[in-house]
This record gives sequence, structure tokens and C-alpha cells, in this order.
Amino acid sequence: MKKNDFNAIKDISVDELSMKLKELQEKLFKLKLHHSIGNLKNPMEIRKTKRSIAKIKTIIFIKIHRVNV
Repeated sequence: MKKNDFNAIKDISVDELSMKLKELQEKLFKLKLHHSIGNLKNPMEIRKTKRSIAKIKTIIFIKIHRVNV
């Protein structure tokens, strides 16, 4: 997720962000599973997914607690 993606997801509702978060968490689980088996082609995908999860969690926190950034 790039900087402009971060700004784009600020406008999405908390419910939609929660759904996206769940999807990314499932994707991370599958990536970790494939990595442990040894057939993951791009291990950097794990890092990208973790960072996307962190960004979405941050935006959800900001929206719930009305913190201005």
C-alpha cells in the first residue's frame, strides 16, 4: 500500500475497513502457511501484507477515537 493508497483508504467507512482487514489477515495466514511449507515465491509479500494490516488498523483507530492526523 503506497502513500496515495493510504490517503485513499481514509475515506472508506470503518465497516469496509474491517472487512478489508479480515481479508488481509486471512491472506497473511495463507502466506505464512505457504512460507512454512516452502513454496512461497515472493517472501516480501508477507512484509507488504503486514504493513497494509498496520495501516488499516491505524486508520480504524483514528476514525474510532476521532484523532486528527
